[in-house]
Amino acid sequence: MLLGVWLLYLSFGLNIAALAPLVPVIESDLGMSHSAMGRVLGAWQFVFILSAIPCGILLDRLGPRWAMLGGALLMAVSAFWRSIANDEISLLLAVGVFGLGGPIISTGAPKVVSAWFESRQRGLAMGIYVTGPGIGAIVGLLLTNAVLLPALDNDWRQVLRLWGCFTLAAAVVWSVISAKLIVAPSHLRKFPTTDLGLLPLLRHPVVRLLLLMSIGVFAINHGIGNWLPELLRASGRTITQASHLAALMVLVSVLSALTIPRLATRQYRLIVLFMLCLSSVCATALLRVPTGIPLLAGLIFQGIATGSMMTIMMLILVETPGIGERRAGTAGGLYFSTAEIGGVGGPVMLGVVYDATGGFAAGLAVLCFIGLALACCVWVLRYFVGRPSTVTTGSR
Repeated sequence: MLLGVWLLYLSFGLNIAALAPLVPVIESDLGMSHSAMGRVLGAWQFVFILSAIPCGILLDRLGPRWAMLGGALLMAVSAFWRSIANDEISLLLAVGVFGLGGPIISTGAPKVVSAWFESRQRGLAMGIYVTGPGIGAIVGLLLTNAVLLPALDNDWRQVLRLWGCFTLAAAVVWSVISAKLIVAPSHLRKFPTTDLGLLPLLRHPVVRLLLLMSIGVFAINHGIGNWLPELLRASGRTITQASHLAALMVLVSVLSALTIPRLATRQYRLIVLFMLCLSSVCATALLRVPTGIPLLAGLIFQGIATGSMMTIMMLILVETPGIGERRAGTAGGLYFSTAEIGGVGGPVMLGVVYDATGGFAAGLAVLCFIGLALACCVWVLRYFVGRPSTVTTGSR
């Protein structure tokens, strides 16, 4: 099951990262500005905001097998549609379809892990599946411009079709695995409507604070993740060099996801989260000078923060009394729906600020301030974690 989830999440990351190395080629081919491309890069997050909560509820009702298969197929449709786009609107709509399939994978992954693994194993299991998007992004960044684009006669459309085929293959693997493992924990089955309410979740101060923090985390992660190759290219590097450097940050994030969540036990979890927020602040400041040692340090610090912040926040959310495995889908949908406000805002903000100022420095300064605000939120969060829950459990 963990392998199946990992493959779906790898496809998730691959389809997100696939556009970033192709930005200059697509802009030139379709006659788009940076602001227009910023709107396209943020389109799926906008749809994600509207669809994540319904997808989370649907996941709790149907169970992960069919819901996540449907999500994977929607991601594949998005990839193939992108490959036939002929203007900004059609490309925006194609990317937007990803926002219908993506939230099912995002909310389904923690649900499966929370049901199949005990609390002591969850940190490692979540760290493992979270490496999926990172590895998918590495593959996309390393192969798109250096290997696939030249091999396919510089046809960016063929590259996107190839990633669509990979997503379909991952969907088939998930279908086979989930069909074979018919004896599943009872937590993976659907639950009564009384267990699915949103208002009881929102009454919990930990949930509200985590939702607020998720906006900032996603603004940083998606903003830098979508624009990093172009940021590096603006400093004088070729698009292939920029993609390779961006892949370095993603590689560090993968290593971070495999180690830090496992070490972040309940006793030290908030301290680790606080340090990750500060790591993001330092990284964003260093990326304003994208040369030499500051650049490498910024990529490493940002990779450490990106790889673990979301995972640790999800661990806190899932283990909050009154949520647990039964409400993991609904709570995850609420989390990601809120978080993608930042997921939209980050890329759009950096694109608009670039067109207004002619550079990325001002936009990175905004992300640096957001990181400081996140550190302050962690300081407040420590007063609520561990207190009795006000979330009602509903009837069975």
